[in-house]
Amino acid sequence: MTFEEIINYRRSVRNYKNIPLDTEKVKHCLELATLAPNSSNMQLWEFYHITNPEILKKLAVACLDQQAATTAQQMVVFVTRRDLYRKRANKVLELETQNILKNSPKEKQEKRIKRSQLYYGKVMPFLYSRFLGIFGIVRKLLVNLIGIFRPITYQVSENDVRVVVHKTCALAVQTFMLAMAAESYDTCPMEGFDGLKVKRMLNLPYGAEVNMVVSCGIREENGIWGDRMRVPFDEVYHEI
Repeated sequence: MTFEEIINYRRSVRNYKNIPLDTEKVKHCLELATLAPNSSNMQLWEFYHITNPEILKKLAVACLDQQAATTAQQMVVFVTRRDLYRKRANKVLELETQNILKNSPKEKQEKRIKRSQLYYGKVMPFLYSRFLGIFGIVRKLLVNLIGIFRPITYQVSENDVRVVVHKTCALAVQTFMLAMAAESYDTCPMEGFDGLKVKRMLNLPYGAEVNMVVSCGIREENGIWGDRMRVPFDEVYHEI
């Protein structure tokens, strides 16, 4: 399929055939999902690929027994990991340093490495650190002061950072669903679930949050609820 055909093929499917999926193909689609754009390349996400029939049944209950879950052949739980910011920042800094040494002129390498060390060694830990909302308040006060003199990002509270992490995880979800569509596999992104049950089921740590549960399978004839409906394009499109 062309990319436009993939976009048009992808639908939220709520009833799947009892036909097994190739687990390796689904896994490869998740590998492609890791290529999704994300804030500062921090990649604060994890993907839990559920293939065990017993776990699938339990997960369907946690997803409120909606048909998209009860008929799914496999499911993927997309999880945000804000709590891994130090580990991921150090990893990105290591990769950035290698890129600079490989691709930058020698006379610019030292300056660029120092800039990366400042960003991933100081700025990212300062931005992602949290303690009862206090660190977020400190960051808000600081950026409002700096904003008097120059443009700056104001979304730095602890909740703002949480939103950013969930947005970038959602980009990975969309990339995964399009990759699945390219394999002629179907998906349904579900936000109706008991997050506490899912966290306990997957033994997730306190700092992890469930972003979305995506069911996977091959669509039944009645798997799609009617024609696709979208708000008229001229209501959402604005050329300036």
